[in-house]
Amino acid sequence: MDRATEALTPFAEGVWLSQDPVRIVGMPLTATMTVLRMGDAGLLLYSPVAMTPARRAAVEALGPVAHLYAPNLFHHRWLAEWAAAFPSARVHAPRGLAKKNPTLRIDRIHGETPEPSFAGHVDELGIAGFRLQETTLLYRPARTLLVADLVHNVGRPEHLWSAVYTRAMGFHDRVALSRAIQWTGFSDRRAARASIDDALSRGFDRLVVGHGEPVREGARDLLAAAYDWLGA
Repeated sequence: MDRATEALTPFAEGVWLSQDPVRIVGMPLTATMTVLRMGDAGLLLYSPVAMTPARRAAVEALGPVAHLYAPNLFHHRWLAEWAAAFPSARVHAPRGLAKKNPTLRIDRIHGETPEPSFAGHVDELGIAGFRLQETTLLYRPARTLLVADLVHNVGRPEHLWSAVYTRAMGFHDRVALSRAIQWTGFSDRRAARASIDDALSRGFDRLVVGHGEPVREGARDLLAAAYDWLGA
């Protein structure tokens, strides 16, 4: 897969996306970075992807980078290079990432203390009972929910193994979570259900996923359907 989207693509007011190729369990997919404008407080990068010169220039053209956000224990591969390039940016990460990547600079643990500059712009919605320690962000100005691995939206992959795997795991051509993560990723399903219900109550229209295409409308209902399996 070619790296064809190093530039930032406008998605909604104050929201830009950039995708990079990744390979997961043999499947060629994409990983998505989201850039949010935080009013006068600069930019927030959620789930940063590789920092190419073109991508860095596109970000810097929008304004100063104030926050770098690792959404869970797996979406952090390129965080260190962004943190080194922007030493004044605050790095936000889940608690377990400090143990997993002890050399990474972390300025704030998800949910440990409020971040004053987030007020009025983003709500941090941690997913309790999720072993990936994911925190989603609701970007209020554009009614957009950002997730990493909470659901996928990879469409209909043409790659043979990808097509076989996504069908077997229940996320072919639909917004859904892989059955592999359903089976192994939750330590407390009751707590996770409460977190999902909290997110669903927030009133969002759009959804940006870590792998696959973003959803421009009807996102709340699609996320609700994706978690029917979790029960009430």
